[in-house]
Amino acid sequence: MKRLNASALASMLLYSFVSLTYSSAADRLVFEPTDGKANGKHIVLISGDEEYRSEESCPMLAKILSQHHGFKCTVLFAIDKETGVINPNEIGNIPGTDALANADLMILATRWRVLPDKQLAPILDYLNAAKPLIAYRTATHAFKSGHYGGYDWANFGLNVIGENWLNHHGKHKVQGGRAVIVPEHADHPILHSVSDIFTPSDIYGIKHLDQNGATVLLRGAVTESLDPDSAILQSKLNDPMMPLAWLKPYPSPAGDSGKCFATTAGAAVDFLSEDLRRLLVNASLFLTDQSVPKEADVSFVDPFNPSFFGFQKPDFFKERNLKVEDFDLGKSTKVLP
Repeated sequence: MKRLNASALASMLLYSFVSLTYSSAADRLVFEPTDGKANGKHIVLISGDEEYRSEESCPMLAKILSQHHGFKCTVLFAIDKETGVINPNEIGNIPGTDALANADLMILATRWRVLPDKQLAPILDYLNAAKPLIAYRTATHAFKSGHYGGYDWANFGLNVIGENWLNHHGKHKVQGGRAVIVPEHADHPILHSVSDIFTPSDIYGIKHLDQNGATVLLRGAVTESLDPDSAILQSKLNDPMMPLAWLKPYPSPAGDSGKCFATTAGAAVDFLSEDLRRLLVNASLFLTDQSVPKEADVSFVDPFNPSFFGFQKPDFFKERNLKVEDFDLGKSTKVLP
């Protein structure tokens, strides 16, 4: 009887250990690089927006960066505090930001988050260290409020990326966008084999970007429709064309200077564009001091079926019931109904 109790106790302890280990990792995805390709660099990708499906695009990018280009990648999500499922409507919870402590690059795709101090602290530490970051689409308005650490989080976009939320430059869900290379920067490594980007998501208005301090690589032309073959609109909307992608220094709160690459493209459906995927891969390599190949491999690791952008009803994501492990290697999610 004593042996049975000891055996049962051992099983219980083992089950508890496994459960604890799983739960501690179940709030994030971690993709290790393919054997023989590791470059020793770690990227943390932070999703969390209610409109453009960054919970779908960040895992897709992480798989490409880890399996094709040797990065270790950690992907974070907005997690519902009650159910534990991925819920972009939950604006106050992105667990796992502690992963930034040993990150070499942060890729940010959040929208108006209001995070607790515990989750903001590693982000502030990362910025204080003046480490590089990539910001796409709604990261111009990544945080809504807060002054943790004496930092003005509501103006993160303006201070770090170069612009806060301003407006849709064109008719939302009616007019798309096409990238136009800025001729004097056509040879920049970030633009290697990047020539044809069409974005169903529209062009964002840009007003405050210091174009003397920023290197604008791409401008965004408003197109007549959402058809990938639609023509560039002949209108004052395209005179001048808004910046679509740029590289700039950012002032760290500690007084140092870091590097930021930003693009206002980045709805999940935008990443059906091979060249947009390549733009972010090239920027990741460039900002981590890796060699940027002439034509980086950006083929999908797993099938990518992005959902169209748009807001959903409050309980939609609870009902969708997506879990972090649903984005593991070898898995693909279904498009939103």
